[in-house]
Amino acid sequence: MKTQNFSNPNFPRSEDLNWGAAGRFDKVLVANRGEIACRIIKTCRRMGIQTVAVYSDADANSRHVRLADEAVRIGPAPARESYLLISRIIDAARSSGAQAVHPGYGFLSENEAFAWACIEAGKVFIGPSVAAIRAMGSKSDAKALMENAAVPLTPGYHGANQDVAFLREQADLIGYPVLIKASAGGGGKGIRRVDASGEFEAALMSCKREAAASFGDDRVLVEKYLLQPRHIEVQVFGDSYGNVVHLFERDCSVQRRHQKVLEEAPAPGMTDERREAMGRAACAAARAVGYVGAGTVEFIVGPDGTFYFMEMNTRLQVEHAVTEMITGLDLVEWQLRVAAGDVLPLRQEQLAIRGHSIEARIYAEDTDKNFLPSVGRLIHLMPPPESAHVRVDTGIEQGDEITSYYDPMIAKLIVWDESREQALQRMVAALAQYQVVGVASNIDFLSRLVTCTSFVKAELDTSLIERERDALWREQSVPTSTVLLAALAHLLYERREILPAAGDDIHSPWRHLDGWRLNGVLKRRLTLLHGDFEFFVDAEYSRTSYCMTLNEHRYMVSGELTSDGVTLAWIDGERVRATVFKHNKALYIFADNCCCAFTPVDPLEYLVKASSDGGGLLAPMPGRVVALLVKPGEMVTKGTPLLVLEAMKMEHAVIAPEDGFVIAFRFATGEQVSDGSQLVDFERSL
Repeated sequence: MKTQNFSNPNFPRSEDLNWGAAGRFDKVLVANRGEIACRIIKTCRRMGIQTVAVYSDADANSRHVRLADEAVRIGPAPARESYLLISRIIDAARSSGAQAVHPGYGFLSENEAFAWACIEAGKVFIGPSVAAIRAMGSKSDAKALMENAAVPLTPGYHGANQDVAFLREQADLIGYPVLIKASAGGGGKGIRRVDASGEFEAALMSCKREAAASFGDDRVLVEKYLLQPRHIEVQVFGDSYGNVVHLFERDCSVQRRHQKVLEEAPAPGMTDERREAMGRAACAAARAVGYVGAGTVEFIVGPDGTFYFMEMNTRLQVEHAVTEMITGLDLVEWQLRVAAGDVLPLRQEQLAIRGHSIEARIYAEDTDKNFLPSVGRLIHLMPPPESAHVRVDTGIEQGDEITSYYDPMIAKLIVWDESREQALQRMVAALAQYQVVGVASNIDFLSRLVTCTSFVKAELDTSLIERERDALWREQSVPTSTVLLAALAHLLYERREILPAAGDDIHSPWRHLDGWRLNGVLKRRLTLLHGDFEFFVDAEYSRTSYCMTLNEHRYMVSGELTSDGVTLAWIDGERVRATVFKHNKALYIFADNCCCAFTPVDPLEYLVKASSDGGGLLAPMPGRVVALLVKPGEMVTKGTPLLVLEAMKMEHAVIAPEDGFVIAFRFATGEQVSDGSQLVDFERSL
C-alpha cells in the first residue's frame, strides 16, 4: 500500500515540507479496524511512530493487528460490544502507554463523548475539538451554523421537533421528492428518499431505526431532494494557529443507496471560478467552528452549478486517497503533525492539482441481488500490482473472512494519471486484474460502470446508476469460447495426475489419465454449467492434446498447468493465459478480462434442483430482526415487505415472493438469525 506517490518527481516529498519543529508522538493507538487502520499504521511506521491496534474477537487475526507493533483485545465481535465502547478503547490507550488516539473513520470518529474521554485520559484525540464535533455532529445544528456563516443551504426543515405528523407536514410544504436524513448520520446510513406524502411515515420509521442502530440517535431532518444533482465535497485542513486551507474537490456523485461507489478528483467540468467559490465556502465553514485537522465539507450541486451545503464530516473520509493522489500529500501524516501542534506546511497558493485520480470501492456484495452484502472466507484474493499509477488500500488478505458484523469493503482501488481519460484506462485495466473468490463481489459491476456512456462522458449525477441500469444490469452473457476452452483445458490436464494405485511401475499405461487406449481413440462428452447456461463439449483425446468440438466448431487444444494456478493453453496455435481457481465444485476462470464460474457436471450424479418444501422464506444473510411488518394470518400480495433484517448497519426488507398468507414468524423482533434460517411460514394463495 502506497501512501504517497513518491516515484513521481512532480509531487512533493514529505521531508521537503515546511513542518517546523513541534515534535511528534512516539506511540499512537488506532481506534479502528480494516483498511483505514492499516493505512494509519503504515504512515506511522514511515514516520517512526509505534502503533497500538485494538481488535474484537472477529478481528483477532486481521491484517491491522498483524501490522501494528502492539494489539489489545477490546471485546466480542459486535461493534456495540467492542469498537463502539469508549471505556474499552480508553483502557487500551492507558495500558499501552499511547500518547494519542487516531479514530480513523466510522465507529467513534465523530463522537464528541469519545473525543472528550481521550482528553480526560490525557490522550491527544487526532481530530478536531470537542466543540467542532458537537457543532457539526448534528446536521440540524450545523445547518443553522452555516446559515450564520453565509454558506448556502438546501431548503428544508432542520429543527428539533421530531413529531411524525409535524415532519410530514414540513415535507408536504417543502414539496416532493424530499430526503429524510439522520441528524447524526454519515456513510449513506439513515437516509430515505420519499416521493409522495403517503410514503412518508413508513420511510421515516425505517430511517429512524437505522439511525438509532448506526449512531445511537434517531433524530432526523427533512430536505428538498434535488433532481439530477452532483455530490461534490471539498477537503479542508486547519491547524491550531487559525490557518485553514482546502485541498480541492472530489466528485462523489456515483452512488447507490446514498453510498458512494466511485470517487474522482478533480471534479470533471469544474471551472476555476466555481472551484474558488466552493473552496472559499468550505474554508468559511471550517473557520466558523475553529476547525483543526482534516475535514470534509459536502455540497449538493444543481444542474446549473448552484451549490448548497449538505454537511461537514469531522474526520478523514474513505475517499481521501484521490485527494492524496492529485496533490502528492499524505493526509494522515498531516493529521498526526497538526495534532502534535505543528503548523500547516503549505499556504493555499502553494497547493496545486496534478493529473486525475479515480477510486472504486471493492465490496463483498451481490449486485444482482440489490447489492446484498456477501459473507464468507476469501479463499482466493489477487489485487492488481501496485505502482505509481495504481494503489490498493485494504485491510483484507487472502484467507480472511468477511463477516456480518462490519462493513463488507474488501479494498479501495485508486488509480492516477495525467488526464481523466488516461486514469479511466488505468481503472479499466486494474479492475480486469482484480481476482476474488469466496464471496460475491462488485468487481464486474464496477467494470461495467466505469465503461458506461454516462461515466466515460463525465455526465455525472447521483442518479447515474439508475439511468444506466440497462447497461449495468444486462442479462447474463455467454462466456467466450476462449474462456470455456481454457476451463476445459485446465480440467482435462488436471486429470492427467499420477494415480497412486498404479504402484511403482512408471511405465504402466494405467498410471496416467491421458486417455490412452490399446485400440482406438477415447472420445468423451464434457458438460459445464455457467449460471443458466449449459455447455456440451466433445473432447477427443491424444497423448499431448485434445480436439474439442464446441457449437459444431473444432478446436485443437493443448496446455500445461503451472504451480501458481495458471493454465497455459494453446487454442488453434494461439496462446491463452488463464488463472484458474477451484472451490468446492466450482471452477473460476480469470481470462479475457473477466471472471467466469463453471460447474463441471459428473454424469454419474443426478442434478437435484433445490426446492422449497413449505413456502418458507429464508434469511439471505446473518442479521437481526428489527421489525415485523404484517400480522400472522394476514393475506399479502407479491412484493409486500414482511419483515426487516438489520445486517452490517443496513436494513434489508424480506418481501412476499407471491400472493399468499403469512402463517407465522419464526423469530421475534430483536432476535439474531443465521444465514439460511427460515424466517416465515408462508402459504401461497390458490
